[in-house]
Amino acid sequence: MKDKIVEKLIKAEEVRQKKVINLIASENYVSDDVLTALGSSLTNKYSEGYPGRRYYGGNVVIDQVESLARERALSLFKLDPKKWHVNVQPLSGSPANFAVYAALVPLGGKIMGLKLSSGGHLTHGQSVSMTGKIWKQVPYEVDPKTEMLNYKEIEKIAITEKPDIIVAGFTAYPRVVDFKKFAAIAKKVGALLMVDMSHFAGLVAGEEYPTPFKYADIVTTTVHKTLRGPRSAMIFVKKDKREMDKKIDKTIIPGLQGGPHNNQIAAVAIALKEASTPAFKKYAKQVIKNAQAFGLALEKKGWRVITGGTDSHLLLVDTWAGGKGLSGKEASDKLEKAGIIVNMNTIPQDPRGVMDPSGIRVGTAAETTRGAKEKDFVEIANKMDAILRK
Repeated sequence: MKDKIVEKLIKAEEVRQKKVINLIASENYVSDDVLTALGSSLTNKYSEGYPGRRYYGGNVVIDQVESLARERALSLFKLDPKKWHVNVQPLSGSPANFAVYAALVPLGGKIMGLKLSSGGHLTHGQSVSMTGKIWKQVPYEVDPKTEMLNYKEIEKIAITEKPDIIVAGFTAYPRVVDFKKFAAIAKKVGALLMVDMSHFAGLVAGEEYPTPFKYADIVTTTVHKTLRGPRSAMIFVKKDKREMDKKIDKTIIPGLQGGPHNNQIAAVAIALKEASTPAFKKYAKQVIKNAQAFGLALEKKGWRVITGGTDSHLLLVDTWAGGKGLSGKEASDKLEKAGIIVNMNTIPQDPRGVMDPSGIRVGTAAETTRGAKEKDFVEIANKMDAILRK
């Protein structure tokens, strides 16, 4: 590389990644093939529009790349192309969610989403997000006693508020979501059901987490978490008389984006093929086994794990309760100094602020990619306990 300053920074980040224990639940490590696609000549081509319908010439190869990514996306999640459409152009998860609302929810309409403190995402209608400024959020939260979703309470809120769209999914909720119950609630109030499976998409692909496609009208996902692909996103849409697929496509381009990132889409295609293998199914199973072993080990050391465990790849840990008196930020900082990377996170009914919450979020996807097993996560739990009690 001729630019030695940037080269030095890239190498420094490579070194940092190799020497730390990465417990960020929304991160993973991609294959060399994915990296090769991201750094390919595909980045040179401008391709506004969709396969067969471009505004620029010279897109014969790019059309094949995007079509391949679409085909692999539908195939991976066992979707009939006559019944489902997928858009692989969203740049990341937040723009994908925004595009769905822009296409299907009237301005000022209601988005019913999980509160941030209960594990929801900013783009599920939070007030600090544009999704909460253009539309109105109807929040629901986890039960204060069980710290799990209470579907009867969610239904009551939906009946009262009559939202335009209900969002099921999470960024920091460790348990399985009952999509069937959400679908029944949405149908009862005449709302669309959107599932944001960004965190657990890889677990769905690996058949270790229930599929949302039997019940959802729209499914959004990032590709870079448990799906172990590049930073990107996809929007899956049911094909029916409402023509939601056409509305979303028009919202992506020309509504919100210009030319797609073709190198990124090629990398998505590679990741989707990798996720269709028996080895990936084994990986998904191990991710959950590791998370459950991790949670048990932390509890044995006296740490309060939110909901008492996990059904997925992530755990929320209360670092403030039980006389520990450590805020999530303090815990995160102490762990990072010792080479363990986590993120501070709010917990249900959090008495502290978002920028200095009462807990941390940890995940097992990245270290499982590196080959970690249950015993390794027990050791990590023991190490974390020793660091945080100093």
